[in-house]
Amino acid sequence: MKRIGTLFAAAMAACLGIAQPATARAVTDCPLRDAPFSVDSPIIDILLSPQAKAVLDRATNSRFSKFPPGFMGTTPPTFAAILNLRVGAGFSGLKDDKLKAIDAELRAVPVTAADRIARCARYDNDTPKFQLPAGKPHVLVFEKINGFKDTPSVDAGHAALEAMAVRKGWALVFTDKGGAFNARTLGQFNAVIWNNVSGDALTLSQRRAFQRWMEQGGGFVGIHGSAGDPAWFWDWYADTLLGARFIGHPMNPQFQDARVVVETTDPKFAAAPREWVMSDEWYSFRKSARLNGATVIARLDESTYKPDGMMGQNLRMGDDHPIAWMRCVGKGRVFYSAIGHRPETYTNANNLALLEGGITAVMDKSGRCPAH
Repeated sequence: MKRIGTLFAAAMAACLGIAQPATARAVTDCPLRDAPFSVDSPIIDILLSPQAKAVLDRATNSRFSKFPPGFMGTTPPTFAAILNLRVGAGFSGLKDDKLKAIDAELRAVPVTAADRIARCARYDNDTPKFQLPAGKPHVLVFEKINGFKDTPSVDAGHAALEAMAVRKGWALVFTDKGGAFNARTLGQFNAVIWNNVSGDALTLSQRRAFQRWMEQGGGFVGIHGSAGDPAWFWDWYADTLLGARFIGHPMNPQFQDARVVVETTDPKFAAAPREWVMSDEWYSFRKSARLNGATVIARLDESTYKPDGMMGQNLRMGDDHPIAWMRCVGKGRVFYSAIGHRPETYTNANNLALLEGGITAVMDKSGRCPAH
């Protein structure tokens, strides 16, 4: 009976387009497995080590231990996976001279076999199997989130993408398994969408497979939180794939009305109006993606909202404040939109037109790349 039940469940999953993972091997190639402890380590790795955590507790009067588990916990999703002590100094009041002393003490902590296992535990080698129909564009939506997870926005994005796929005739499937990032699986898809993915999620071999797939003509779409981590542990993703690094979003209030201005004349974005006003959590970046070779699709009018971040952080980028852009990575195409924290954005017709245009654009291999 148990065998029949298992076969029935597998058959139903195939009919519904649900990925079935193969038997996975243990992860041994997580990116920071052997890295020394330091102020640049993900805080989660420090918290996972009793000896390194003791250093942190002494230096901060156990301040990090007083945060809620969902914020500074050791079980993903957790904000501790997207912060290091250098970036998180504002949360702890640590000054530069104190950071230097903590860094030296942390580097003296040995990295044990148990530390390596704990660091790799948030990654996976599960390889999903998909039932994909012929004659349709194939789209993979990735939803593995080790960092900050805003469940309402992830769920709203998930539902919007499902509805869009039905309308557009795409064969769209979902996975939260990093093991999907291998040459054979990626080779089945025209585009990969990261739905508010936060936190480092791919092993070294998965990173290499994704990078090669992109350079050889893949299509990537990133939504909102997929570029919103305060600290990055994969420079290629931040600097080459996205082409811009997040520095913060407004606070007090966090959500504000702002004017979105569409710059592109690409007909794939024709359904989006030239401008509109909507409420969201507006990202700012260290510099404009335009300066890194991107073609800006839409920008923010900073005069229509207050770009003031936590503790008065100045988030103003000036007249060139991209909020959605396209760029090329080898033969591959990238579209990123920073819109998408509030669930309501995924029922906003103007935003959906922008997102649909971006997904369509990365799957279109005709003509020149928009970043050239």
